[in-house]
Amino acid sequence: MKFLKEMLRLYAVTDQAWVGRQTLLEQIEEALQGGATMVQLREKELDGDAFLQEAVQVRELCHRYHVPLIINDNVDVARKSNADGVHVGVQDTPAAQVRAQTGPEFIIGVTAKTVEQARLAWESGADYIGVGAVFPSPTKKNAVRVTIRQLHTICSSVPIPAVAIGGIDCCNLSQLRDGGMEGIAVVSALFGAKDICSAAAALREGVEAILGT
Repeated sequence: MKFLKEMLRLYAVTDQAWVGRQTLLEQIEEALQGGATMVQLREKELDGDAFLQEAVQVRELCHRYHVPLIINDNVDVARKSNADGVHVGVQDTPAAQVRAQTGPEFIIGVTAKTVEQARLAWESGADYIGVGAVFPSPTKKNAVRVTIRQLHTICSSVPIPAVAIGGIDCCNLSQLRDGGMEGIAVVSALFGAKDICSAAAALREGVEAILGT
């Protein structure tokens, strides 16, 4: 699937912590129905085979909604499942190595908390960067914070689009109006909601409003 910056508008990042009342697939489908434009499958505990099987199921679901699936960290699972891309952190496989292994159509996202990291990601072949945490994050309590001014500086330092992440919800979303990003990545604001579809719709409306689209 060809990458477009509009795919970053509402970037849903999964978290097994919220699975229980619904299955992960049911949660993801609700997010897609509500307006999620990209999905990242994040699994820190599953073994390789289980992760691969789950990735195939999630990819099929996402593609029914014409939404790309990105795999967190695991390049091997991303390739074997025919996912659309992978997102890697600062300490993970370098973007240049991922690009060499996957080719030009594979979507690569890289976490960037500084201008230097953003430029390295761009120079290494990343398609987009994830910048944050812009607010205190319930899923990553020790995450390094990035101010709104820093967010704007980082986003402006490279020609590739950026997505803001970290503690974003409908209450604080408007503070990102001048952040320079192309969208928001959310975890608990979506998957921790009682009504995921409605939460996704509200977040999508909010991000479109602050981006003026």
